[in-house]
Amino acid sequence: MAASGKIHDSPPGSAPRLGHSTPAGAIVDLRKLLAERFPNVPVSAATRLATGLSFLDQAIGGGLPKGAITELTTPQISAGSASLIQSLLQVANRDHFFLALIDGHDSFDPQPLGNAILRNLFWVRCTTALKTIKAADLLLRDGNFPLVIIDLVLNPPEDLKIPQTTWYRLQRLVEPTSTACLVLTRRSMVSSAQLKIVLENSWTLETFQKGDAISRLKIHVQRSHLHQLGNERAKAN
Repeated sequence: MAASGKIHDSPPGSAPRLGHSTPAGAIVDLRKLLAERFPNVPVSAATRLATGLSFLDQAIGGGLPKGAITELTTPQISAGSASLIQSLLQVANRDHFFLALIDGHDSFDPQPLGNAILRNLFWVRCTTALKTIKAADLLLRDGNFPLVIIDLVLNPPEDLKIPQTTWYRLQRLVEPTSTACLVLTRRSMVSSAQLKIVLENSWTLETFQKGDAISRLKIHVQRSHLHQLGNERAKAN
């Protein structure tokens, strides 16, 4: 929700996005846009959202867990997180599902992707972590997006004083849905994440010149509480 969020008319085929208005108007406009463009869909029984990226799916057991938060940290400045977002958008376009990107520092560059791929993107442009969390709260309550990405990689450290209770609240919101929530951070900060993975890369210009650069991303699973989450759900049922 950029500096807040009046909805701008977008060119045909481009991603819906939010611009500048008042905070209250941003929430109202966003709710209306969600209701119009993304009607309620049935919850899938599958427990994983396959990303279509073999190097990632193999490392994390078949895909991003649904009804859970996955935190992906990128300790290095050029670790490939932007390329990962672009690849996930290409998969969303190929598999015909909508991806919501909550852009914490208004840093996403849609130019290289083209309008065809952007049709499957719902882009919320934010300038602070606080506005990013508010947008995440709303989109996770909506429950209609198979994948919600929260990108906080470029937010400065002083902006990222997010209480752990906030992350636990977001986890509770996503649990009853079929949404996979992926949080991108520079350092580990989401204690409620059921899956924590690390991008162990430091890319150079030479890396980007190679056609298969995305397949060279190195993924390390730091923590997985997915079995514990499954047991808790089984008990609840």
